[in-house]
Amino acid sequence: MDAVEATLEIKNRLGLHLRAASALAETVRRFKSVVKIAIGENEVDARSVINLMMLGASMGTRLKLRIEGPDAQAALEAVRKLFENRFGED
Repeated sequence: MDAVEATLEIKNRLGLHLRAASALAETVRRFKSVVKIAIGENEVDARSVINLMMLGASMGTRLKLRIEGPDAQAALEAVRKLFENRFGED
């Protein structure tokens, strides 16, 4: 099984609020791989909008991603693009 890890920074002004968390959850649901996102020891399943919002990630927060599965690299690239595009905001 493939696994990749990365650290991404939230660059949009409003952080991981409802719309951004929804966009992230929708993005990772397109893949078979399991996507986990963590701040420190607090790790959540990225498919859950509520769990993502409970991270309380604001602008400048660095999130650690761990992706495991057959399409892990493709999932990472899709998530990275979403972060780089500031979730379509700003």
